[in-house]
Amino acid sequence: MTANPSLASSTTLLQRAHNIRRHALRMGQVQGQGYVGQALGAADLLAVSYFHALNYKPEDPEWEHRDRFYLSIGHYAIALYAALIEAQIIPLDELETYGSDDSRLPMSGMAAYTPGMEITGGSLGQGLGIAVGACLGLKRKKSASFVYNLLSDGELNEGSTWEAVMSASHWKLDNLIAIVDVNNQQADGHSSEVLAFEPIVDRWQAFGWFTQRIDGNDLDALVQAFDAARSHPDAQPRVIICDTRMGKGVSFLETREKTHFIRVDEHEWDLALNNLEEGKTV
Repeated sequence: MTANPSLASSTTLLQRAHNIRRHALRMGQVQGQGYVGQALGAADLLAVSYFHALNYKPEDPEWEHRDRFYLSIGHYAIALYAALIEAQIIPLDELETYGSDDSRLPMSGMAAYTPGMEITGGSLGQGLGIAVGACLGLKRKKSASFVYNLLSDGELNEGSTWEAVMSASHWKLDNLIAIVDVNNQQADGHSSEVLAFEPIVDRWQAFGWFTQRIDGNDLDALVQAFDAARSHPDAQPRVIICDTRMGKGVSFLETREKTHFIRVDEHEWDLALNNLEEGKTV
């Protein structure tokens, strides 16, 4: 039995996204810092991934027939841990160990440590290439499984990413769904200023991908885009470009100028959690 129904109600997905945000904030509170802005921004696309799109078994993270979710952006690990906790692949009480010695939840994702973490994605630009190889392998095994690969707009700076984009199209990998988190933020500043990535839709289409661009914080748009990607009839890889807002759901984090790596005063974590609850629309 798969962990998710084929369709999830908007109310259920809203609750899941809210819980993912809360888990991420609580982990950030443990260390007093972290890539929380990305986790808050990506919570909606993770909720749709794990509670609408992906086939998996929480009790068996290595189930052969599962869909794979590859986190190319290893520093987003706090976001994926939050989703894995919500999906009951990781126990909730492990949240308190985040980033600590001997924890299964290190600050940068490592597949050897964490159930449900498919790849180690610390060096940016590697995830999509790994996904291409995995998709080729699944096709050789006649598997119906999909590989989802989450990468960032900053990761589009890497030449290896575009080699993978070209390879996926050449091999007609219709079992590959890339998700690009466009939050226009990276360590050196705004992604669009560090190395311009527009026109992003035209570029992916030029490489032969079925391309959609949506508001990555709109659950209905995400559901429709994921469904369209899975059901697209042509033999080509698929990409969903998601425009997201860093710090989404916590008003004073949404308006911060620099949110790539968040450090806040100790009392502000409780303020952030309270602000998240106050803005809850579920």
